[in-house]
Amino acid sequence: MSLETGDKAPDFTAPLNGGDELTLSSLQGQNVVLYFYPKDSTPGCTTEACDFRDALADFSRLNARVIGVSKDSVKRHDNFIAKNELNFPLVSDETGAICEAYGVWILKKLYGKEYMGIERATFLIDARGVIRQIWHKVKVSGHVKEVQEAVASL
Repeated sequence: MSLETGDKAPDFTAPLNGGDELTLSSLQGQNVVLYFYPKDSTPGCTTEACDFRDALADFSRLNARVIGVSKDSVKRHDNFIAKNELNFPLVSDETGAICEAYGVWILKKLYGKEYMGIERATFLIDARGVIRQIWHKVKVSGHVKEVQEAVASL
């Protein structure tokens, strides 16, 4: 299933760093920046997380929550957050159910080999739970600024 702008964001309940749980629908009334990334502590993923960290005050002023999602364990998320002083939650999708629901679990190619992995993607979900914008195959440089501009235009 492929999600499109205007679709209702698929709801989920999943474990967070620190041992808590997050249910997406519990955030209704706020805009949500839900971003998917391949793996904690890799160069691109670390840069993207730190860019969101550095812009979090701006997102908060725009009534937007930032939430990262990968298939890493809660323990790996806890370490990633501590190492990079991240100030937003990370969802652990070890089963891949959330990645599947959002269509970001895809066939990838690297050095001629094919494998399944997470496509770096971001979903902007409005306060009513509707997807307002989707970025697929995200390039990290400049992405957070582009997302901020989209949130500001809601």
